[in-house]
Amino acid sequence: MTVRSLERAFELLEHLTDAGGELALSELTEKAGLPMPTVYRLMQTMVARGYVRQEPSRRYSLGPRLIRLGEGASRLLGAWARPALADLVDRLGETANMALLEGDEVVYVAQVPSRHSMRMFTEVGRRVLPHCTGVGKALLAQLPEDGVRALLARTGMPARTPHTRTDPDALMAELAVVRERGYALDDEEQELGVRCVAVPLTGVPALAAFSVSGPSGRMTPEAIEAVVPVMRSAADGFVTGLVRP
Repeated sequence: MTVRSLERAFELLEHLTDAGGELALSELTEKAGLPMPTVYRLMQTMVARGYVRQEPSRRYSLGPRLIRLGEGASRLLGAWARPALADLVDRLGETANMALLEGDEVVYVAQVPSRHSMRMFTEVGRRVLPHCTGVGKALLAQLPEDGVRALLARTGMPARTPHTRTDPDALMAELAVVRERGYALDDEEQELGVRCVAVPLTGVPALAAFSVSGPSGRMTPEAIEAVVPVMRSAADGFVTGLVRP
């Protein structure tokens, strides 16, 4: 049994999110397919609670109270992912991570390290720019092209190594390949001597991805061919378990 007014309120928040965080009342009404007075009452209720803001322009935007909920959900999402990441480490032998796109940055929310003495380590909570990491590309590939270009314009594309892509058009072409083949690569673009493969987590209520990283000597092209199917299976299993009622 569901409460229809709650369903409608959540749908309106999702419409705001899908639109980049801001919409006019008329736009919300059109997207929701509801009477304008109904949408107005729901939005004003969420404004009063801080989950939505009404701008001076009278347009509605996502409110600051959602940040607290999002931070809590991110921590939980990382905790839920740890068994899947541990299974990846057991099967592949390399460090496994989960990351989200928060604002314009990639944030690592979970990691299970490799048992090799030479292994990759990224602190949980670390933030990096997305253009030079496998997990970042897997996240960017889930965004529309104009959204990616706007993000790159805000952050720039600083070179972390001689292999880092610094041309937006070249990155956009690579993201098209990522969407087609279903995984992304960081070929020593964030750190020399390190390769990373990442797969998106489609179907979760956030832009998220799994990645596996290791020394280039172990993460060879042949090894990556074997890694990708295992990662896809882990991602599918995690998403299925997460969204199952």
